[in-house]
Amino acid sequence: MADTDTRLIQGRYRLHEVIGRGGMGEVWRATDESLGRRVAVKCLRPLGQQRDPANLAVLRERFRREARVAAALQHRGITVVHDFGDSDGVLFLVMELLDGRNLSQLLNDNGKRPLPVDDVVEIAEQVADALAYTHRQGVIHRDLKPANIVRLGDGTVKICDFGIARLGADIGFTSRLTGTGIAMGTPHYMSPEQIGGGDEVDHRSDLYSLGCVLYEMATGAPPFDMDDTWAILIGHRDTVPAPLRSRRPELPGYLDLAVLDLLAKTPDGRPSDAAELRERLTSGRHSGSWTLTPPAPPALPGWARTMGNGRTAVTTLAGRAARAHDPATALTGAWTRAVAEAAEAEPAAGPASGELLAVLAGRHRAGLGLGRLGRWAEAADLLGTVVRDRTHVLGADHPETLASGYELGFALARLGRPADALGRFAAVAEGRARTLGTDHPDTLAARQETAYVLGGLGRHAEAHSVYEAVLDARERTMGAEHPDTLRCRHNLAFTLGRIGRVTEAYATAREVADARTRLLGADHPDTLATRHEIGHALGRLGRWSDALAQYREVAEARRTVLGPDHPDTLAARYETGICLGRLGRAEEAAALYRDLAAARTRADGADHPETLRARHGLGVNLGRLGEWDASLTESRAVLDARARVLGADHPDTLASRRETAIALGWLGRWPEALEQYRRVTETRTRVLGPDHPDTRAARADEGYCRERVAGTGA
Repeated sequence: MADTDTRLIQGRYRLHEVIGRGGMGEVWRATDESLGRRVAVKCLRPLGQQRDPANLAVLRERFRREARVAAALQHRGITVVHDFGDSDGVLFLVMELLDGRNLSQLLNDNGKRPLPVDDVVEIAEQVADALAYTHRQGVIHRDLKPANIVRLGDGTVKICDFGIARLGADIGFTSRLTGTGIAMGTPHYMSPEQIGGGDEVDHRSDLYSLGCVLYEMATGAPPFDMDDTWAILIGHRDTVPAPLRSRRPELPGYLDLAVLDLLAKTPDGRPSDAAELRERLTSGRHSGSWTLTPPAPPALPGWARTMGNGRTAVTTLAGRAARAHDPATALTGAWTRAVAEAAEAEPAAGPASGELLAVLAGRHRAGLGLGRLGRWAEAADLLGTVVRDRTHVLGADHPETLASGYELGFALARLGRPADALGRFAAVAEGRARTLGTDHPDTLAARQETAYVLGGLGRHAEAHSVYEAVLDARERTMGAEHPDTLRCRHNLAFTLGRIGRVTEAYATAREVADARTRLLGADHPDTLATRHEIGHALGRLGRWSDALAQYREVAEARRTVLGPDHPDTLAARYETGICLGRLGRAEEAAALYRDLAAARTRADGADHPETLRARHGLGVNLGRLGEWDASLTESRAVLDARARVLGADHPDTLASRRETAIALGWLGRWPEALEQYRRVTETRTRVLGPDHPDTRAARADEGYCRERVAGTGA
């Protein structure tokens, strides 16, 4: 870049202010001083290995080729590229400065509610027209999403970043899944063939992505709108999306059908090109088919067909739901009155009204929304009432009742109530086994969550048994490399390590990492999660140098892909410090933990358990350096904070109490150390029992300290 005081690139483009940031760099509002016009300058920063001079040379040539392609596109629906170049190692594009809002911003401005129908159709027609042109030029976008489509003040719609999406893969950038910190390309808008990573991606992949965008504009959410990245990818690959009019009945039938055709799982099932889509939309708009009757609700199983369809009530309540910006509104006002009135009017054993079913569905969605906002206590309370009411109206084994129970289990787990979550997941797994079968994916998902919670409770042997059974079913029904199968094998590797079968854990994790690298790429977050587990197994095997190398590579990859302060990046750095300490490199470990504590404080706050964990590591390594006064100060501060935040009996609090005792002993203050050791022993005896290994270790510490006190005559 040019001098930061002048912010001038190549003596021509003066940068004024950043108007957008992303993994590839920044977009600046700028002035082309040669022509006196306002422009946007996008600065693309190579990452990771791409900084190598040999790689940079290849990247620059690729950039020039892609930028020329983008600059050659001349269409009113495509952002104009004026210039491109390389300034002090930073690749840049000069583009027209757009005065408008991208579609993601438009949705946010509208409170996440869908756009007006005529706006959706107009946007669809303009984007289809632009895609038809670019596809005729042999150019595929590859990353079409709401953020890359801008609507100007005069209504003109423009697509941004043509050719740059493909370049992004070379630069080392991967977009993040909004709200989760998970990097995956842009999973909400990826075609099945993109997910598969094959060579068959053509212009029809853009059509699929456009279908996802239009689905979101028309209904307020993408076709597969889950927090879990795997669930989104599996949805794109395996699940037929719900008709748009099942979510928004007033949509015209031709738009519903056109978007669903765009979302065909195979390219051959989609329109042949964007021009065909444009023609269909125009014909439908002119045919007057805006007032088609709303679709009938999905068919119910035979045992539930006596229920009323309540179509009018469903439409009315859906409108209320759309107006509820905050999911908590589901707990008050019309929603509460509606369900109370419907339940009061509902005979206990009679058919359920459509209005009651609609209210319960809305409350279920509101519970999910509260969870996405991190308001887990409210989510659990609301989902608990939905489970209760759905059980009363539909029965305990109805799929919707079980779906609410499953989500309730997640909320309970997030609230630190693993025993309650375990009971909920177990009940859902049993219910789904009865109604769907033992090998149904939903049954296996509930069983896998049961195993996960068992592990969180320290019941690793039981978790191992469940994981093995689920893995056998997943391999038999889905295949060895299905995403869900690999996730189960990853969890199995973790559990094998916790039950002492470390060699098997290492081998299993290596197999999963190899498969995920092949299918997803070496820097995909799930691949890195498994490599993180490999590092843990290497440490358990005493191979600390190998573990250190593994954790450092994972930390650097996560820093590049997720950001330096992402929790996963910081977790890998923490384990790096453990390895340094084990290798006797306490000075490096102390420096790392000091930086890590600062990063955790910025990201999570001074009293967050992970911040305190980093500070505990700092205290340990200060002791290893012989700085016992500093170690004691740090250990006592962490002990006080953990007792206040986690409770006096929490294992982490006891670890800090023991570390405080160690520092006191090294300073010769044995009576004070004995008091700390004694309290650790008493707590572990009460909480874990007298014969637990940790209790026996605490008694040994206390006994040694008593000998030292006696020896000093204190």
